[in-house]
Amino acid sequence: MKTLIILLDGVGDRPSKALHGLTPLQAARIPFLNGLAAAGMTGLMDPFSPGIPVGSDTGHLAILGYDPLKYYTGRGPFEALGAGIMLRAGDVAFRCNLATVSGDTVVDRRAGRISSEEAAELIESLAEVREVDGVEVILRHTVEHRCVLVLRGDVSDKVSDADPHKEGARLLWPQPTSDDAASLRTAEVLKKLMTRYREILEKHPINARRRELGKPQANMILPRGAGKMPSLPSLAERYGVRAAVIAGGALYKGVCGSAGMEVVEAEGATGTLNTNLDSKISKAFQTLKTYDLVFLHIKGTDTAAHDKDPLRKATFLESIDSALARNYNPPSEELVICVTGDHTTSSITGEHRGDPVPVLIYGYGVRRDASQRFNEVDAAVGAIGRIRGMDLMNILMDLANRTQKYGE
Repeated sequence: MKTLIILLDGVGDRPSKALHGLTPLQAARIPFLNGLAAAGMTGLMDPFSPGIPVGSDTGHLAILGYDPLKYYTGRGPFEALGAGIMLRAGDVAFRCNLATVSGDTVVDRRAGRISSEEAAELIESLAEVREVDGVEVILRHTVEHRCVLVLRGDVSDKVSDADPHKEGARLLWPQPTSDDAASLRTAEVLKKLMTRYREILEKHPINARRRELGKPQANMILPRGAGKMPSLPSLAERYGVRAAVIAGGALYKGVCGSAGMEVVEAEGATGTLNTNLDSKISKAFQTLKTYDLVFLHIKGTDTAAHDKDPLRKATFLESIDSALARNYNPPSEELVICVTGDHTTSSITGEHRGDPVPVLIYGYGVRRDASQRFNEVDAAVGAIGRIRGMDLMNILMDLANRTQKYGE
């Protein structure tokens, strides 16, 4: 039995005036996904707990069946693994944003969604700083404004974020959250790095050009999510499956990679709204021929919501639906498909919220309920009911006849 999980990042949303009181999922023309819902069953899922907004890191951990309270050590290590950096024992990793600051105020946390091409060139210039106070520094670009920072040496993950997580807020210089020497040293190294990075970025020709064009300059790096690599039991150990992930973003590759999933690359998978949906979806069905479980991650829904653009989110959902219809090619009839999200992202506030996300399960041996459409409202009456994120993998693996009996 094969399993395909299609994860639409930040797919859940709230009703919008711009969409006449509908959510993007309700407003979107998605006949293929609605057809799967009508032929399968739906429900709602709290990625972690009702009313608690989660990050994509903790949301993905939970959906894969790993308790974030037990296994989450910070976002940084997953980003580093997904970026191809093999962390050593004691390494501390951070997720970073290229951002726009004025004085000590964060004007734009994503530097106007700077392109991957410009961001990569900026990060390349910063990566020439390889050591601060005896601590080795590794900096690597991933997608758009995103990058990964790794500190190697006598360092600690007990330091606070520099990212205030909102525009117009004051820049947060990293502080030690423990009074040991390593934590104090790490905070000082980060402050020196941020200062040096800003000096380099302010003088870079790309930022000079962006200033001339009236675009936000990328003149600061904001580290957050400090952590050391956790140890997770693999999906092969837990369920006996050979699993793969197809994604454009480093975080998703990293979380899935830490669970023992193999990263399969798809041409044109950018982790942005301009990703090649046909390539990713067709690659997912091809990969199912040799893997038991394939996890397909699509980011653009979340991006549109963070940009407070519900119409673009709905339009992108329509693009996903069309690409699924064009490339639907199951390797056999013994396939279970799950479509869901890792969290709700409000296209009104541009933030993650704690609303449950819709879940759709269709395929071989799946019961059929009365649902006719895939969205947040119709899913509320589906046969799946309202589950936790950590329940999902057990449900899917049970449908694949891979779970073990509890008790005699």
